[in-house]
Amino acid sequence: MRARRAVAALVGTVLLVAGCDAAGVRDEPGARHEPAPLRPRWVAGALPVPAGGPGRVLVRDVVACGGRWYAVGAVADSGGATRPAFWASADGRSWAARPVRAESFYGAQNVLSAVGCRGAAVAALGAKSGGAHGNPRVSTWRQPADGGLVEVPAEFEVFGGPRAVDVARIAGGPPGWLITGGRVAGAAVWASAPDAAAFTLLEGAPELAGDARGRTFGRDAVAVGESWLVAGALLPPGGTGFLPLVWTSPDGRAWRRSVLPVAGRSAGVTGADEPVAAGGGSAERVALAAGEPVVLGRLGEEFVLWRRAAGQWRLAGGFGVAVGSPAAAGGSGVRSVAGFAAESSSLVAAVGAGAERSGWWSGDAGGSWRRLALPVPVSSGGDAAVAVAQADGVLVVALDDGRSSGVWSVRVADLAR
Repeated sequence: MRARRAVAALVGTVLLVAGCDAAGVRDEPGARHEPAPLRPRWVAGALPVPAGGPGRVLVRDVVACGGRWYAVGAVADSGGATRPAFWASADGRSWAARPVRAESFYGAQNVLSAVGCRGAAVAALGAKSGGAHGNPRVSTWRQPADGGLVEVPAEFEVFGGPRAVDVARIAGGPPGWLITGGRVAGAAVWASAPDAAAFTLLEGAPELAGDARGRTFGRDAVAVGESWLVAGALLPPGGTGFLPLVWTSPDGRAWRRSVLPVAGRSAGVTGADEPVAAGGGSAERVALAAGEPVVLGRLGEEFVLWRRAAGQWRLAGGFGVAVGSPAAAGGSGVRSVAGFAAESSSLVAAVGAGAERSGWWSGDAGGSWRRLALPVPVSSGGDAAVAVAQADGVLVVALDDGRSSGVWSVRVADLAR
């Protein structure tokens, strides 16, 4: 009898363990078990050093416009001095430097940090710290007939001055160009006509700027038809957690604010007391997928995606970076979106969480996500950077690991296999 009981107990234990393994048992409370990362066969492309002397290439952003690919950044010489740089490619693999013409002392030292599209044309943002207080000296750049970039002169206080906070991203569309960022009053935008020849600052605008409901922050923008959509966040008075926001405008001057849904709640909440996950939430990047805006941001420890359908926003999925994962190990816990791009149902994100930045890909419009191994490891700090872009079924990743920069590409169809 004892022998039979012992055998039964042993069999039960084996079955229990087997069942747990089949179901993906968690090793400890809260631990995540992610699917194996996608490891595509990245095709490397080189960014040549532009004319002007030797140095290290710094790549900061990449975009696809009108059937061509563009990357921006700078070249740093052995003494740390920088000059702006711009590259173009017909296929995302073979790259050539394009001419860059500065019009100011600080423009000649700019590091170009963001580039946007308006049809086949591009415009860019750059900056270089300088002056008595070491503040960023921001410049915008437009594309002349030769296909390069030329600096657009502007008075210092258009982007700087005592009310300046930051200048974040640039976007193009039928209305022209829009830059997002912040001033002391809260979220702000800079608008330009289609020629990108001059930007006008709009600060303190009702609904866009901060008010009694809290301080606002603008992160990114996209043109949706003839209108603009800006993504950002609100910090309520005395609050420790942000609320994710979007703003819409038909003309870049009059703005309407909406709080994105959190914890499964419905959109359209305008109060500052909306409950949010621990650590708050923020809408950080926005793109168009099949003509509709999609927003990537954070809720607590998770990265989440919001989609708009029939005029309503909803949470559409997301992903987390496990505390014990290599991407989060040894880091400060700060989480941010470094890059985001969409084409049809293919979405790609580069995020920072802890010590390293990681790539993520969704083939079903954000319903499910899978880690995407980057071509080389990239840290979350220092001079490191990651940018992503998609077009014509090709995904391009531009990255700087703090020692060298490069671009890599892969066909999206290869990720879906």
